[in-house]
Amino acid sequence: MLAIIGVWIVRIVRGELPFVDQWTRALVDTFPDTFIYTFFRGITNLGSEPFMYPLTVIIAALLIILYRDWLPGVLFGLGIYATHLLNKLMKYLVARERPTIMVEANAIGESFPSGHAMIPIVCYGLIAYFLAKKIKSSTVVLFVQIFFALLVFSIGISRYVINVHYLTDIVAGFVFGYLCLLGLIYLYELIQRIRTRSQD
Repeated sequence: MLAIIGVWIVRIVRGELPFVDQWTRALVDTFPDTFIYTFFRGITNLGSEPFMYPLTVIIAALLIILYRDWLPGVLFGLGIYATHLLNKLMKYLVARERPTIMVEANAIGESFPSGHAMIPIVCYGLIAYFLAKKIKSSTVVLFVQIFFALLVFSIGISRYVINVHYLTDIVAGFVFGYLCLLGLIYLYELIQRIRTRSQD
């Protein structure tokens, strides 16, 4: 997948439109003035900065309380912030223009990769991860994981539906966000192992 994304980046930097985007552009024109558009126009706000900033602070505080430990909350907050900075850097380097600008949907600036795909997968993915570690029922854990997975997918794809991102922006955002999520989970578990050993 990273190799494919690499090809997309090369084409985008050259000013070309990747084939995936060429094949999927016509579908976007069928969404305006439909229930699908209205639904995803609402969903997209769950990944916007005005919503994510306070959510991150609140969840970080709740994790510290739930775990009675500073590490989950601090890693959650700093992890999302680092992902945000990485997304901004990648957008700056690729410098791809959006298909359309929508200020009220927090859709300004560069397009690739989608921050609404990349950052929510880290935010909601970490929430699911930390909740799962506290829930004893495997059935409930599965429900939590499916719920947040669908939420992340819906937020990401909403940017394509409302036509403020190309589909390749969203796929790349999911992939890079997932890698960030895995890295943060690995870092958390590594720190926990080091702390456990130091206590022995």
